[in-house]
Amino acid sequence: MMPGRPSPASLADQKSAAATGPVLRVLHVSGGNLYGGVETALVALARFRSLCPSMAPQFALCFPGRLSQELGETGVTVHELGQVRTRMPWTIWAARRRLRELLRAERFDAVICHAAWPMAIFGRTARDSGVKLAFWAHGAVDGRHWLERWAGRVSPNVVIGNSQYTLGTVPALFPNIPRAMVRYPVPLEQPGNVAETRTQVRRELGVSPDTVVIIQVSRMEAWKGHELQLAGLARLKDDPRWVCWMAGGAQRPKEQAYMKGLEGAARDLGIGERVRFLGQRSDVGRLLSAADIFSQPNKEPEPFGIVFIEALSAGLPVVTTAMGGPQEIVDDSCGMVVPPGDAGRLADSLGRLIDSRQLRLRLGGNGPARARELCDPAQRIAELCAELGRVIRNDG
Repeated sequence: MMPGRPSPASLADQKSAAATGPVLRVLHVSGGNLYGGVETALVALARFRSLCPSMAPQFALCFPGRLSQELGETGVTVHELGQVRTRMPWTIWAARRRLRELLRAERFDAVICHAAWPMAIFGRTARDSGVKLAFWAHGAVDGRHWLERWAGRVSPNVVIGNSQYTLGTVPALFPNIPRAMVRYPVPLEQPGNVAETRTQVRRELGVSPDTVVIIQVSRMEAWKGHELQLAGLARLKDDPRWVCWMAGGAQRPKEQAYMKGLEGAARDLGIGERVRFLGQRSDVGRLLSAADIFSQPNKEPEPFGIVFIEALSAGLPVVTTAMGGPQEIVDDSCGMVVPPGDAGRLADSLGRLIDSRQLRLRLGGNGPARARELCDPAQRIAELCAELGRVIRNDG
């Protein structure tokens, strides 16, 4: 990946867009060293870019890894800025120099810094280059963390938020800056033969056809609510009809320790044989197709929650806690929302769904339409393009 050298696919996108009108050239700047919801959204922006021919995205990353690989596989241009360590100022200077050279070599209409870290490192370089600067708030901010205070020294032209919840926190960091909500574009595809996939996955994981599978897919972080999930399931341990899959790998040492603690907690609660930790998976869609209930009882607010959309798209009823972005996703038509920290209410909701296949089918059946309403890729990418276009025209 070389700065300033677009791939053949990128050139084709730009030629196609040129035939329909002015092309909005956007550079997305991110770290690239982790992989979660933010990175999933970036890959979706690249993968579905042809749905909005008037916007041509490119990406600039500091760290090679899964994100750079998946972006590259879409054919989009990915630039390397060099690995940055905040404790090593010379790495910051070098990466800023590479970004400055890139912005001089190519014309971009807007730079989007995804979250506080890239905003702190690269925000001023982008503003000084003369392009419009956007800050995409992927999580709640309060302006107290040193990284957020650093990021807040540069005022963007617009702040984009992935939910109303996230946007509501932004004034703590960027008061008086125009804000716009753009939910993530989320692939809404399902395996070609869902019944066959369901049978195959259950056979692979040793689960009978009539067992009710409860699934959680998330990073191994305490705020995702694994412990509350286990506490709720422990209240149902005398019901032999269910098993639980917990999908998601530990990416850092503290997450590895956390996962081991969860495994021990499941054993201590007497449900160790009913809860299976699947680790990092690249086939989440297959797992969702083989499950019956999606449950993620967050301990702290989720900024958005791509996996909730994926679960709805897969036709699963969703159970979660009443906080953060999921409250904007899950309603009575497609799932159940329980009070935060209430293992009893969580167990009651899961128990109702385990008891009633009809209830599972009714709630799950409304999920795909809800997912399309909120996160259809064509609509969301066009919405992003419109918001950036408005800023570039100096209307906001």
